[in-house]
Amino acid sequence: MEEILNAIPHRPPFLFIDRIVELDDTKIRTAKDISPDDPVFEGHYPGQPIMPGALICESIFQTGAVLLSKLMGGITEGVPVLTRINNARFKSIVRPGSTLDIEAELVDKVSNAHYMKGRASVGGKTAVTVEFTVTVVREAP
Repeated sequence: MEEILNAIPHRPPFLFIDRIVELDDTKIRTAKDISPDDPVFEGHYPGQPIMPGALICESIFQTGAVLLSKLMGGITEGVPVLTRINNARFKSIVRPGSTLDIEAELVDKVSNAHYMKGRASVGGKTAVTVEFTVTVVREAP
């Protein structure tokens, strides 16, 4: 967890990755244990709890931000900002008690725009796929 906290500015309760599983030059795998005690399940949906698709996407985006931080030797002069989402596909439901396996891959880089794709799955079954762009926004002086 410390490695994730050092890589991106996200913090609980808006941190949706628990650990880095694998990392190489263009790809990263992380994991998130979906706790039945998460307050989101009180309202989404009572009696039939489902992990919101937007939060699954957020876990992919955060995984991509960790990859960028590692590739850049740390994001010390700005923050990773999501600038585009394309082709999001929601393929299966994620329920509390599951472990979300998350992947992100750097596909291309143009100037400070990093084009990425990601996937989240449970037990090998794809839940979400998405393409996205992240830009590192420099902090104001």
